[in-house]
Amino acid sequence: MLRIENITYSVEGRPLIEEASASIPTGHKVGVVGRNGTGKSTLFRLIRGELALEGGTITLPSKARIGGVAQEVPSSEVSLIDTVLAADTERAALMAEADTATDGTRIAEIQTRLVDIDAWSAEARAASILKGLGFDDQDQLRPCSDFSGGWRMRVALAAVLFAQPDLLLLDEPTNYLDLEGALWLESYIARYPHTVLIVSHDRGLLNRAVSAILHLEDRKLTLYQGPYDTFAETRAARIAVAQSEAQKQENRRAHLQSFVDRFRAKASKAKQAQSRLKMIEKMKPISTPQEAALRAFSFPEPEEMSPPIIQIEGGITGYGDVEILRRLNLRIDQDDRIALLGKNGQGKSTLSKLLSDRLPLMAGKMVRSSKLRIGYFAQHQVDELYINETPLDHLRRLRPDEPPAKWRARLAGFGLGAQQAEVEVKRLSGGQKARLSLLLATLDAPHMLILDEPTNHLDIESREALVEALTAYSGAVILVSHDMHLLSMVADRLWLVSEGTVKPYDGDLDSYREMLLARDKPAAKAATVAANAAEKRTEKPKRASRDQLLALRSEVRKSEARVEKLSEMREKLDAKLADPALYESGKQADIEVWQKKHAECIEALERAEAIWMDALEKLELAET
Repeated sequence: MLRIENITYSVEGRPLIEEASASIPTGHKVGVVGRNGTGKSTLFRLIRGELALEGGTITLPSKARIGGVAQEVPSSEVSLIDTVLAADTERAALMAEADTATDGTRIAEIQTRLVDIDAWSAEARAASILKGLGFDDQDQLRPCSDFSGGWRMRVALAAVLFAQPDLLLLDEPTNYLDLEGALWLESYIARYPHTVLIVSHDRGLLNRAVSAILHLEDRKLTLYQGPYDTFAETRAARIAVAQSEAQKQENRRAHLQSFVDRFRAKASKAKQAQSRLKMIEKMKPISTPQEAALRAFSFPEPEEMSPPIIQIEGGITGYGDVEILRRLNLRIDQDDRIALLGKNGQGKSTLSKLLSDRLPLMAGKMVRSSKLRIGYFAQHQVDELYINETPLDHLRRLRPDEPPAKWRARLAGFGLGAQQAEVEVKRLSGGQKARLSLLLATLDAPHMLILDEPTNHLDIESREALVEALTAYSGAVILVSHDMHLLSMVADRLWLVSEGTVKPYDGDLDSYREMLLARDKPAAKAATVAANAAEKRTEKPKRASRDQLLALRSEVRKSEARVEKLSEMREKLDAKLADPALYESGKQADIEVWQKKHAECIEALERAEAIWMDALEKLELAET
């Protein structure tokens, strides 16, 4: 269990966390939430021991390993798969010792421990994690130096997941993942065997992957059981009760003060007035929880244009002579809300650049409305702000004819108040930079707004504000995001970017999620799940016949028997590899044969278990 007891920590004399306590049971998955700047990342550094507490204690079980993604993997010539394998330091050390050990008893101990930690399937597990985070088989063999910083962050994440620390600390891990990677991580965290604390502003992840919410507010920690939506409801009720009690107290205070003011100077009532004055002094203020202000975005409204605003027929686009997207037949109207789906590298950014006139059409026909204005927000644009200038300086350069009051009003409309308006960009938080970039993207009242991962630096309240602004906005929206909640609230059309083209996706976001999560399952099952997800029907399926049920039950029995047989075989191989006599003969070839048999047995067992689970699901479906 992780115990946080009465901890206190200040930054530059300002209390950030003050006498805060919480207990996280072993194995629990907990989302850590709170407004930007409340100290969530600082809490993680305190747990890791990187910062010294001013008071209180943080305790963990002895020998518990803490893991987190502190920084990206450095650029090196080591392959991705080897980088991830090296993260399990115990396995790496045992493997190295196994090559040099000569004592039979020690060799047996090493082999027993290697079996215990499932060392022989390590490469398959590492490959599976890398694949889930977007690296195919060829990518995994390439050196880290071939990848950009964002992709190396994924490798760092893969490494810590592979190492399986007893306490896993993840700070906004989805910020450098696409939707596919975020959904895979969500599923992985839900079945992670140890304790997880994850800082996230992704409501979907906090609803599906965690079982409790740790809220950092007013310098205190409060643990709520249940996913994020349950936390939000509980907290809203708590705020309502506290506000009601505070109002009652204020009314009581006002009544007493009125008596004091009226009768303080009257001799016959002086004692009573003094008594009531003491009652007022003894009243302890009832503090209501901080209600995070919904900092609304104010998007300027464009004039209405005749549809379509963009139409492409037989389009081809790419870079130089390289074609990326072909057979483009697309139409966009001003009232469209379109989400772009598809794995990284399939062409979502390429399409966004084509639509925003940052990339030419190589062939085909594209017609745009003559006065079409387009706003474009991409992740990298936050980093392209002038870091030594203030937000006011940015508007002064772009709108030199406007009065300063207008500049400040524009900034206030995006949650940048008087104080932030005159602070250099390099000193603003990530969320404040994102707000400034959104302001600049919408400055000309665009008829179409293209947003590529707009929520990466925004807290949950700001994301809700963005949803409201996009809902009220009268222009077209093209959206790329890993935030399923944002997509579900904003988009009413889905385009799938894959296999070198763009097509409407017939299913909904839930069916797309199911299809992605089925990707790592056996091919037959993945195809079945994807087909079923894309073709959901409201009518009740026909009940299976008696012969079909008998056949399915027979298949389940056969699959179960196969799993039992392979499990017995694995136990025998475990015992063989743990026998010191195997290593006393000095026959390295024999040892390698038994290790190979063991690895093959594990692989076969995993396949058999997948087939068994598939058969059980089919039977369960047929019996309903």
